[in-house]
Amino acid sequence: MTEFRDPDLSAMEPAAVDLRLPPPDHYPVPFPVVALVASAGGVDALLQVMTALPADLPAAVLVALHQDPARTSQLAEILRRGTQLRVEMADDHTLMEPGLALVIPPARHLLVTSEARIGLIPTGALPPARPSADLMLATLAVTCGKRALAVILTGMGHDGQAGVRAIAHCGGTVIAQDQATSTYPSMPAAAVTTGRVHHVLALEAIADAIGKHVG
Repeated sequence: MTEFRDPDLSAMEPAAVDLRLPPPDHYPVPFPVVALVASAGGVDALLQVMTALPADLPAAVLVALHQDPARTSQLAEILRRGTQLRVEMADDHTLMEPGLALVIPPARHLLVTSEARIGLIPTGALPPARPSADLMLATLAVTCGKRALAVILTGMGHDGQAGVRAIAHCGGTVIAQDQATSTYPSMPAAAVTTGRVHHVLALEAIADAIGKHVG
């Protein structure tokens, strides 16, 4: 009689799969995206950073400045006069492109979609900060992965803390402006307290760091 042997079931066991994060190349936005976040004192800081960025920057740029939702913004026009980048006010479904800086309009939050397009939603009558850096950075993190670069500039409050965590969790990089060069250091300092900021830099060093990161 033939002896019955238990089959080796080890070869039939499914291979272990890491479901925590997809490989970086699986993030749908295929080029670097730089998110510049600022609040009080932010116009001058944004100008200093963006003036030093070249027209052929191989990254898209998103600009989030806390603004009064009831007032018309001149921010895009101000930045346009001081930078070689193309600067436009973001509109719903605008396509992000390298060398293009998109400014979030008042009374809107910006979301980054998997098609590398912009989604705008109304902020509503009550805070959080408008536009919300946290919303923008969280959606950028899950669509751009390691190609995302968040830059937290001068400002009051703590908007951006959750977004910074999201960027770092998905493999992206975070820069915060240092206290000495921040007109209002609360917002970059709040980002630093997360322990997820990779570089704390003087304002005049940030544009060079952006160029090296995306280049």
